[in-house]
Amino acid sequence: MKKILFLFIAFTSISFGQAIRKYSNEFMNIGVDAAALGMSNAVVSSTTDVNSGYWNPAGLIHLEDGEAALMHASYFANIAQYDYAAYAKPIDDRSAWGISLIRFGVDDILNTTQLIDGDGNIDYNRISLFSTADYGLTLSYARKLQVPGFQYGVNAKVIRRVIGDFASSWGFGLDFGLQFERDDWRYGLMLRDITTTYNIWAINEEEYEKIKNAIPGQNNELPESTEITAPKAQLGMSKKYEFHYDYTLLAAANLNMQFARTNDVISTDFVSISPSLGFEFGYTDLVFLRAGVGNFQNITQIDNSTKLGFQPNIGLGFKYKGIQVDYALTDLGDQSAALYSNIFSVKVDLGIFR
Repeated sequence: MKKILFLFIAFTSISFGQAIRKYSNEFMNIGVDAAALGMSNAVVSSTTDVNSGYWNPAGLIHLEDGEAALMHASYFANIAQYDYAAYAKPIDDRSAWGISLIRFGVDDILNTTQLIDGDGNIDYNRISLFSTADYGLTLSYARKLQVPGFQYGVNAKVIRRVIGDFASSWGFGLDFGLQFERDDWRYGLMLRDITTTYNIWAINEEEYEKIKNAIPGQNNELPESTEITAPKAQLGMSKKYEFHYDYTLLAAANLNMQFARTNDVISTDFVSISPSLGFEFGYTDLVFLRAGVGNFQNITQIDNSTKLGFQPNIGLGFKYKGIQVDYALTDLGDQSAALYSNIFSVKVDLGIFR
C-alpha cells in the first residue's frame, strides 16, 4: 500500500510539471448508473455490482455471478448522447474482472467552414455534416487481500476521441481502487488517472489549412497535440441500516478531490475538495428511493459577491428476480436554469438464466 501511495504522489508531482488541460477527458467524469447518480455519486465505498468497474473496481469482488448493465442519457437539451454498457463476473472466490464502454457524442453537426466560396458568395450547398464522439474502454480487475476486509481493484483505460475528419486522438490511463469493511461500515478510496492519462492528437492538416486564416490573426498555428488528464481522488464511507427486516437505509458520503485550485467549497493550491452525500431507502430489496446532494461550489455573482452552489439529485429503482431498473433526475447546471436530465439504467444478474 505504501508503494502505491508513493507512486501516486510521484506521478502527481511529475504531471504538475507539464501542461495539463484542466478538463481533458471530462466525459469520463460524468458518471454511470442511475442508482449512483441519484445518490450524487457518493458510492465509492458502497458499490458492489457490475458498475463498480467505473466507481471503484475493488467492489467487483462482491459479485456472485455475471452481471450486465446498460445506461442512456441525453444532455444539453438532447444535443449530446451518453451511452454506457458493462459486463463483469467472478473469476474465483477471491477475484473478479469486468469490462465497460462509454460513448459521449454529438452527431450531425453543421460544418459551415466552407459556407463562403473563394469569391465571397454564400453557398448553402457547401454545408456538410460531421460528428464528434468520445469513447472510453475500461478493463477492470479486483482481488481480495490477505488482510480480512480489504480488497483492491485496478482499471486500465483506453480513450478514443474523434472530431469528424478534423482530428482524432488515443489516450491511455490507470485507476486504482481500495475498499475496507469493518463492523458494518464500508470505506473506499478511488484514485483516478494515477499515472496521468495522456491523449495524443492527430490533426488533419489539410482540413486545418481550410480554416487557418478564416479569422485574421487567429488559428495560425496548429493546436497542441498532447493533452494530460491530472489525477483525482475520491474518499468515501457508508453504512447500511436495517429496520424490521423489510426496510433498509444506506447512508454514504464522499470527498471528491482535485489536485489544483478550483471553485470547490474547500480550495487550496494543492487540493480542492467537494463533498457529496447520498441516501438510499429500500423496501424488501424490491423498491428503492434515493436522494443526494453534491458539487458544492463557490459561485461568483455579477457584483463579485460569492454564494454557495450545490447540485441535488433524486432517484427511484425497482428490482425483481435479478433485473433492476433505475431512474435518476439530476441537475446538470446552475439551479436557477433548471437544466435537469432524466437518466435510465438497467442491470441484470445473469444468474437468472441458469
